[in-house]
Amino acid sequence: MNIQKILALVKVQLKKLIREPATLFLLILFPAMLILVFGLGFGEMESATPGVSVFDGFVPGLYAFVCIFIIMTVAQTFSEDREKGLLKRINTTPLTSGEFMGSHVISNTLISVLQVIIVVVLSFLMGYRLSGGAGGLAIAIAFIFMIFLSICSVGLGLITATIAKSPGAATGISFLFIMPQMFLGTYIVPAGPTTGMISMFLPSAYVTDGITMLFNGVPLTNPLIWIKLATVALISVVIVIVGIQLFKKYGNK
Repeated sequence: MNIQKILALVKVQLKKLIREPATLFLLILFPAMLILVFGLGFGEMESATPGVSVFDGFVPGLYAFVCIFIIMTVAQTFSEDREKGLLKRINTTPLTSGEFMGSHVISNTLISVLQVIIVVVLSFLMGYRLSGGAGGLAIAIAFIFMIFLSICSVGLGLITATIAKSPGAATGISFLFIMPQMFLGTYIVPAGPTTGMISMFLPSAYVTDGITMLFNGVPLTNPLIWIKLATVALISVVIVIVGIQLFKKYGNK
């Protein structure tokens, strides 16, 4: 696998995304609008915890929320490439399928990280503050949680593209992975006995829980934080490997 080829492809793919206004809106402006809407709508609303607004309670889940939507982007991109015959033409070039897919994994992960940065910055500008003495190290570890969730979402996007027969179908099918994680994994729907049981199978739930603990000042010596991080990392690696293998075998036909 040639790293220089992969990096060159990453550069091309990022330029391609920048030149597409609709995609750029979804990737950049959507996360910004999400935080602005929640901040303006719930920033002054008191939660059950004195001195903590509803917006403050939502923020860790919103960070995870943003990472999830890359599933749809990845699924659409690979479905479009397959529909245009690009994947078949790769076999006639010196470029391997592993290098092509590796470049997509890297570029989409970078885009997701950029989305997260936008959301984090805007949430603090909207008045969100860490509590319980949490500091910069907590934010750094939170970013690691979100990076792993982004990688996991890329893998789920590849699985979606494998199943879907067209870009339109990829959009619809991707919501089978997005919706449960969005509502149950980020706790937009209040956690209960049933939803809590379902969330045990959702990577976004571990990310939301982990970030909430970090931002509430739970000591980094608490093993539960690291168990959740290890769980997300393991799930992400497994899903992205499965997604790559499935798409290589079935998705480019």
